[in-house]
Amino acid sequence: MAHTHLLGAHLGMDKTRERVVARFYWPGVRKDVARYCQECPDCQRVAPRAVERSPLIPMPIIETPFERIALDIVGPLPRTSRGLRYLLVILDYATRYPEALPLRAATSKAVARELVLLFSRVGLPKEILNDQGSCFMSRVVKELLKLLQVSQLRTSVYHPQTDGLVERFNQTIKRMLKKSIEADGKNWDQLLPHVLFAIREVPQASTGFSPFELLYGRRPRGILDLAKEAWESHPSRHRTTIEHVELVRDRMAKVWPIVRDHLARAQQAQARVYNRGARVRNFRPGDQILVLVPTSECKFLAKWQGPYEVIEAVGPVNYKVRQPGRRKPTQVYHVNLLKQWRGEGDPPLRAPMVLMARPAIPDVPMGTDLSPAQRQELGELVLQNRDVLLDVPGRTSVISHEIRTTPGVTVRIPPYRVPESRRNAIRAEVERMLKLGVIEESRSAWASPIVLVPKPDGTHRFCNDFRRLNEVSDFDSYPMPRVDELIERLGPARYLSTLDLTKGYWQVPLAPSSREKTAFATRGGLFQYTVLPFGVHGAPATFQRMMDQVLRPHCSDAAAYIDDIIIHSASWDEHVKHVRAVLNGLRAAGLTANPAKCRLGREETAYLGYRVGRGNVRPQEDKVAAIREWPQPRTKKQVRSFLGLVGYYQRFIPGYATLACPLNDLTRKAFPDRVQWPEAATRAFEDLRGGLM
Repeated sequence: MAHTHLLGAHLGMDKTRERVVARFYWPGVRKDVARYCQECPDCQRVAPRAVERSPLIPMPIIETPFERIALDIVGPLPRTSRGLRYLLVILDYATRYPEALPLRAATSKAVARELVLLFSRVGLPKEILNDQGSCFMSRVVKELLKLLQVSQLRTSVYHPQTDGLVERFNQTIKRMLKKSIEADGKNWDQLLPHVLFAIREVPQASTGFSPFELLYGRRPRGILDLAKEAWESHPSRHRTTIEHVELVRDRMAKVWPIVRDHLARAQQAQARVYNRGARVRNFRPGDQILVLVPTSECKFLAKWQGPYEVIEAVGPVNYKVRQPGRRKPTQVYHVNLLKQWRGEGDPPLRAPMVLMARPAIPDVPMGTDLSPAQRQELGELVLQNRDVLLDVPGRTSVISHEIRTTPGVTVRIPPYRVPESRRNAIRAEVERMLKLGVIEESRSAWASPIVLVPKPDGTHRFCNDFRRLNEVSDFDSYPMPRVDELIERLGPARYLSTLDLTKGYWQVPLAPSSREKTAFATRGGLFQYTVLPFGVHGAPATFQRMMDQVLRPHCSDAAAYIDDIIIHSASWDEHVKHVRAVLNGLRAAGLTANPAKCRLGREETAYLGYRVGRGNVRPQEDKVAAIREWPQPRTKKQVRSFLGLVGYYQRFIPGYATLACPLNDLTRKAFPDRVQWPEAATRAFEDLRGGLM
């Protein structure tokens, strides 16, 4: 009662002890209170993140250039004029010589291509150290390194300190680029070679020599050397090739013992500072521990999760942990992410227990013709991917949307009048978008009005009128897929699954320079979008570009039309494999799919207004019913709406162009807006309305 009760509030050991001793006493009361507080499950899981760190383990000193290299990805950075957004950072452990290669996308194929180019210049390394990013752990990179007999070392999860050399360099190069680039930040790829030269030219703290000198055996001739030579006017003496080789060899023979000594002293100095508050901690197989990892709800929010069981030690500071209920049943963690679980004498819990509620198992509709074994297999797949199947929009790192407008033009439109009865709906929607991080408060000079569009259920959809903004925006000509070609690909498929992304556009970040252009005013203030809003010119092209990039590795068995994904397979085993691969691709891209709108393992399903499956393609029944019950249009706009719906299914109406000709004539400029129905147009309307029966 003094600690775990609602009025006890889980206070610390001292305050709980004072509360108990003020009213009760028994021999050993202080030890009992301390032990009870230490074993409290809730207190252990929400304890401060800091744990006693393990002493530093010195890294081996590498003496051969490019024998061991480290890799990492930096980005996304501001998109350059050439479409570059990422940096592949490569660092040599022997000389500290850095390479930073700009990439359009952080894909495994791009990484493999740049590694081959690097190896062609410096030779094949023996070891490569990288984190567990998908672009490094992909089959493409693994097969390449296996073919070249290069050993791939990887850091433990959530512990980038293992590759601290490259992590520290990432901070350095980002800071130097930030100081050098222009205001818009779009020229960093042009300045990158100059920044790298500056880093290679100066001595490195650990070695005492510049990376250039350790690699090439001479100091680089830089801009200061030009100034010095011009000042002294002493031409350098010409050397023969043999003299130059002997000079470099003698210099390197003298330099490397000094470098080895500098590295050893630097490691000792770093360990001396780091180890002041460190102590050796060991766990034994079977020990119950808590793990500090990001929660499934937010990657940036770390919580103690567990208890889990230690399986075995992997090296001096890493442990393999059994974690039932997570995507990977076993995982290797650094000791600094672990702490002992203090039980209360009860049998240890095997299932994970987290203070923050884990997301519920998504309820995804499955095919009715599936066997119990197939449904169970799909259910396990859904459970493993519950962090992807969420009704909360994710945030991708694959792409961002930029609104390019005519220079010197600002769009500012006063807000439309909104009835008082709808202001509560606007206020609630604004608060919801603020909580989701979709919008933020703004001081923009731009402003577009908001509109409330009625929905079939009687509520209203919050929208923005960006027509004036679109008039001054550049057009993106990225091609959209043809629906008829996409549908024809699905004909021979035996199993189909569809995924509908959650608030698809809201999962694409908006470039910081474009946010002010999406500002809108309400009674509560001025706000602007942080993500891609609906109705913006070029939004479909940006989203389709992203989906094509995400699904490119799966193009033979999956396709997408904007945010509607379909996965098609000829057999059940292939289908489960394909669905898992696509979900993994969405996870890597930071995207989520709405489980309520997904359909898995169906032999026939609805997609883009069609019923597809079992070798057949036909219009959806509800669309056919809507066409059959369509009232006779009274205005040109209503005629165009009818033609748009019927024209979508024109492949199923023989002679569609001839039948629709009289209705097309009604929409010409010479005809009045109020439609006058001649006999030919009336007959054409009835023929089209019944053509899909």
